Amino acid sequence: MKKILILLTLFTMVLCAEELKIEATSFSADEIKGESVFSGNVKMVKSNDRLNASKVIIYTNKENKPTKFVATGGVTFAITTKDGAQYTGNADRVVYITQERVYHFYKNVHLKQIDEKKEIQGDEVVLNITTGKAHATGVKNGPVIMIFDIPEKE
Repeated sequence: MKKILILLTLFTMVLCAEELKIEATSFSADEIKGESVFSGNVKMVKSNDRLNASKVIIYTNKENKPTKFVATGGVTFAITTKDGAQYTGNADRVVYITQERVYHFYKNVHLKQIDEKKEIQGDEVVLNITTGKAHATGVKNGPVIMIFDIPEKE
């Protein structure tokens, strides 16, 4: 019962009072460590943002407020930045730092900006959802790949 109360408290305060819905096959929490672990077909939804993974760990501070989300295992996502830019993609691991509002995507990253028709592929991509700024590191022994859609003038 205590775990359920902690979980309810945690998610009522998540990310600026926006509702966060998480579905998973299993859940465990450790209040002392400040960790909530969701595993098995994890689906997260917050406003227009979506994330799917095999496992998600939510780290909290002493006030039970989320500080970091770590998603692993076939992560797919759809994210909208503060200015409305829409991204979809996949990565092996995704880390979201709540205070900074920054996503870190690791290994086999494929990030696609839908509204601008831009794509980034690399080993590490960082996206700040407040400023919309992104930067990338190339695939091991290879470059960062950027793909742009440049319309031809008629």
